[in-house]
Amino acid sequence: MSWIVLFIAGLFEVAWAIGLKYSEGFSKPIASVFTIVTMIISMALLSYSVKTLPVGTAYAVWTGIGAVGTAILGIFLFNESREFMRIFFIFLIVVGIVGLKFYVK
Repeated sequence: MSWIVLFIAGLFEVAWAIGLKYSEGFSKPIASVFTIVTMIISMALLSYSVKTLPVGTAYAVWTGIGAVGTAILGIFLFNESREFMRIFFIFLIVVGIVGLKFYVK
């Protein structure tokens, strides 16, 4: 259950990172409220998951999901670089996340 909660926390991290871009430095009220709410939800879910998962592993997975998700959405939403090496290193983050999932019980 903690792994599922951690995955959802990571998705909310992606949401607040993208919301941060749309809030334009917290100058747009609706995007700013969305960003703050998703930050709170993400942190609350992360804190729940570290009750049973090692904090270092949970944090690494949480930030990894956030980094990968934000990078992928940045490519599609903001026309960020699609260079092969960038995609390759994003893939390596995914490999690390999967490795932690299967290594840590």
